[in-house]
Amino acid sequence: MLKLVEAVIEDMDKQLERIVKSLDPLDDSLVWSRPKDTMNSIGNLCLHLAGNERMNVISGIGGQPFIRERSKEFTTEGGISKEELIRHLTDTRAEAKDILARLTEKDLDREVAIHYGLEDWNRMLRVQAEEGKTYEIKVVGKLIVAVAAHYGYHAGQIVLLSKLQKDTGEHVTGQYH
Repeated sequence: MLKLVEAVIEDMDKQLERIVKSLDPLDDSLVWSRPKDTMNSIGNLCLHLAGNERMNVISGIGGQPFIRERSKEFTTEGGISKEELIRHLTDTRAEAKDILARLTEKDLDREVAIHYGLEDWNRMLRVQAEEGKTYEIKVVGKLIVAVAAHYGYHAGQIVLLSKLQKDTGEHVTGQYH
């Protein structure tokens, strides 16, 4: 496996472990609780991370069918248990790892199309694009680094929200200051 890919997977797996540890002390109502109406719940962030990883790695790099309703990641208000969220995240990670593990040095320079649904694209960019023009071209090497950074950003939000909801005093990172 390429060293870059190893590093990306190692970091994303570490972030996933932190998410799982953060979800552990919470009941489902806390997982779906929003600190403010304008903020996302932990559940929303979990759906968003799985959707982003699927869209970029599994669909974009791996060529699997595009399956994502990005707006629902943020509007869902429950009905999915923390166990189901964890399974969704870990199943997505397993699929992504299979694809990433097969990348070659040449693949890192390959361009891929990252597709979005028309409604999500228009809402996200505040435009009125036409059908078929809702994609971005990305270079695989840069894309996997961006996906890992995005994952770490939201994992940190999940850790913080979890501590605000129910602080157990445990350091989920395993590092102490």
